[in-house]
Amino acid sequence: MTASEITYDILGIGNAITDILAHVDPAFLEQQNLTPGSMTLIDAARADAITANLKTERVMGGGSAANTCVVAAQFGARVAYLGKVARDPSGEKFAQDLRENGITFPSTPLDGHVHDNLPTARCVVMVTPDGQRTMATYLGACTHFTPDDVLESTIAASRIVYLEGYLFDPPHAQEAFRRAATLAHQNGRQVALSLSDPFCVGRHRQAFLDLVRGHVDILFANEDEICALYETENFDTAAQHALKDTTFAALTRSGLGSVVIHDGQITKIDPVPTQVVDTTGAGDAYAAGFLAGLTTGRTLPECGRLASVAASEIISHVGARPLSNIWQEMGF
Repeated sequence: MTASEITYDILGIGNAITDILAHVDPAFLEQQNLTPGSMTLIDAARADAITANLKTERVMGGGSAANTCVVAAQFGARVAYLGKVARDPSGEKFAQDLRENGITFPSTPLDGHVHDNLPTARCVVMVTPDGQRTMATYLGACTHFTPDDVLESTIAASRIVYLEGYLFDPPHAQEAFRRAATLAHQNGRQVALSLSDPFCVGRHRQAFLDLVRGHVDILFANEDEICALYETENFDTAAQHALKDTTFAALTRSGLGSVVIHDGQITKIDPVPTQVVDTTGAGDAYAAGFLAGLTTGRTLPECGRLASVAASEIISHVGARPLSNIWQEMGF
């Protein structure tokens, strides 16, 4: 495979999920025994119970890596996505949503006859008045994403393979991740990883460390996630560990902006001020802007600026998908 045969700038691999969005009071999270700002795995019955006790405002395509793919495509990147949906209305809506955004989605839906009609995954996204999002996720069909779903031809055709940390929770996903990383490197491609959630990191810390140290070229994490990975409460300490373990990392710090670590150097990126309405998808959008910039040859400060612009657009409204081309309005 040669550079001229690259079809996609970015290939996202993650949990294919439909998002159910609602605003709630902090007391609701306490009543549901949910940790604010976290992602909690739940079963179908609990998903139904939570949904029944809130007022649904929007239902839309979601999933961390899929969100990244949509934003990157709006930047003009050539994008593909791999993830597992069921042959049900939610799965069809998810696939249609990706394709309407210009994203190639070659994954085969789950065979319901074999897997007891397991439905497409859904995530209840609860937004509190401070804009923070708390997620309760029923993985459904995502639990059957296996190494066989990692398509070598699509990997080989992709400049950067972007792995979603949330996908570490399903049983076969870690093996699938390692297969994707191995195939990418065999074909001269790069591997990017988003840590996704501090609690997810806590559940699989050693596996994440092994992946970061041995298979990942570009690491994305927010402050809580990188601190969870290195078991410290001090961001600077965690950043120094990342400096040793990676050659390339982009670490976000909410209102403090972000830092980019590359070849032993640390570059600070200023945030783009905006009114925070809903932080859902902020990290996904940041990764999208950064990777879109990187695959078009922009400098690291430019990549960071694109990433910050994308994140600021996402947090200015409810939902993890863009509502405007704010980055174009700012001259990108």
